[in-house]
Amino acid sequence: QVLLAESGGGLVQVGGSLRLSCVASVATFSRYQMAWFRQAPGKEREFVAGITRSGGRTSAVDSVKGRFTISRDDAANTVYLQMNSLEAEDTAVYTCASRLEFSEYIAASIHEYAYWGQGTQVTVSP
Repeated sequence: QVLLAESGGGLVQVGGSLRLSCVASVATFSRYQMAWFRQAPGKEREFVAGITRSGGRTSAVDSVKGRFTISRDDAANTVYLQMNSLEAEDTAVYTCASRLEFSEYIAASIHEYAYWGQGTQVTVSP
C-alpha cells in the first residue's frame, strides 16, 4: 500500500508559477515510477508528466513541454511538478500516481497506475 499526499496547489495568475509536491508513505519509494495527472471540469483525467524510478527518464504531454518539469527526491520520498508560464487551460485538479515498474517505459494511461493521491486544485486566472 502506498499513500500519496499532494500539496502546493493554489490560485495564480496567467504567466505565474507553482511547484506541486507529492509525498509517498512507502519505504521503497525508489522502486516506484511516478506521474502527475490532471482533470479539468467536464474533461477526462489526462496524463501530464511521468518519471522513471531511476529519475533518468521523463515524459510529458505536448501541451506542457517546455513549461512543466517533473523531478523526484528519493531521500524525501517526494516527486515534484514545477509549473511555469501557467495558462488558463492548466486549471485542473492535479493528482500524483505511482506504480511498480522496473523498466524505462513511462505509462500514460490511468489504468496502469495502482496508487493515487487525493489531488490538489490549481486555478490559473486570466
